[in-house]
Amino acid sequence: MNALDALGLPGVEEDLKRLEPLLFSSVTTGDAFLDDVTTHLISAGGKRLRPVLALSAATAGERPASREDLLGAIAVELVHLASLYHDDVIDEATVRRNVKSVNARFGNLVAIVAGDYLLARSAAIAASLGTEIAGLLADTLGRLCQGQVNEVRSAFQVTRTEADYFDAIAGKTAALMSASCRIGAITGGAPRDEVDALTAFGQSLGMVFQLRDDVLDLVATDGELGKPPGQDLAEGIYTLPVLLALADPEIGPELRSLLGRRLDLPEREKARAIVSESPAVAATVAVAGRYAREAVSAAAGVRSPAVAAGLRRLTESLLDGLPA
Repeated sequence: MNALDALGLPGVEEDLKRLEPLLFSSVTTGDAFLDDVTTHLISAGGKRLRPVLALSAATAGERPASREDLLGAIAVELVHLASLYHDDVIDEATVRRNVKSVNARFGNLVAIVAGDYLLARSAAIAASLGTEIAGLLADTLGRLCQGQVNEVRSAFQVTRTEADYFDAIAGKTAALMSASCRIGAITGGAPRDEVDALTAFGQSLGMVFQLRDDVLDLVATDGELGKPPGQDLAEGIYTLPVLLALADPEIGPELRSLLGRRLDLPEREKARAIVSESPAVAATVAVAGRYAREAVSAAAGVRSPAVAAGLRRLTESLLDGLPA
C-alpha cells in the first residue's frame, strides 16, 4: 500500500521530500551514539502514512506546506516512531522494517530511553504550534498508552472479548491517525466542520489499517511484513481473527488447546494455519470493510474534491489484496 500513489496529490509528494531532512534534524543532538539510535528507524524508511495524512489535510496538495504544516507532520511521526521503539521492547522483536529492531541492536534500556526522547521532541514541536495542538497530541498519547495497556493486560487470555480488542486498537492505532488528520487540518486553517470530518476519517481509517495489519500477520510472508509473521500469536496478542476462530465451534477447541501460553515456532505455525484457513479471516475483512465505508463517508465532508477522492482511494487500497 503506497499512500502517495493512492492519494494522487503530487504536491504532497513534494512536501514529503522536504519533510525527510527536517525529520532527521528534529532528533539530531550532536551526540554520535544517540543520533545513531534516534535515526535508526528513520533511516530504514517506512510508509510515512501519518505525515502524509497530516500534509494532505493541511494543504490538499494545492500549495507548498508551510513550516507549521511540516512541523505538525513531524510531531505525529515522532510519536509513531517512539511507539515502535517501545512496542519492540514489549514484544521482544528482533526485526523492524527489514532491519534489526532498535532493542535488538542497542538493547532494551537504550530503546526505551530513546523512545522517550522521541516523545519529548514531539511534545516540544507540538508546543511550538500552540496550545490546541499541544493538548491534542498529549491527549492522543494518553489514548495510545491506554490502548497499549489494554492489549498487554489481555495477553495470553483466550477469554479476551471483541470489545476489548476494539478498544485497544481504537487507542493504540486509530487515535494517532485521527490526530494526524486533525493536526494537519488545524495547521492548514480548515473550517471547523472540515477539521471534524478529517478527524472522523482518520479514526475510521486507523481501524481499517489495524484490522488489515492483523489479517496480514496471519496470512502474509515475512518479506511482505518486514517482520516475522504470526508474531502477535507468539506474544499472546489475540486479534479479531483469532478471537473469531476461538468462537468457532469446529476449530475453536483445537486452537484453544494451543493458546494461552507462549508458543514455539511449530506451535505458532500450526495456530496460524488454523486461523488463516478459517472463515474468521474473511469475517475480519468484512469488519474492515464496514470501517472503510465509515471512512469514505467522513471523507465526503472534505471540501476539496481531489482530496476527498484521494482519501477514498487510500481507504480502498487498504482492502486490496486481502482475502475475500
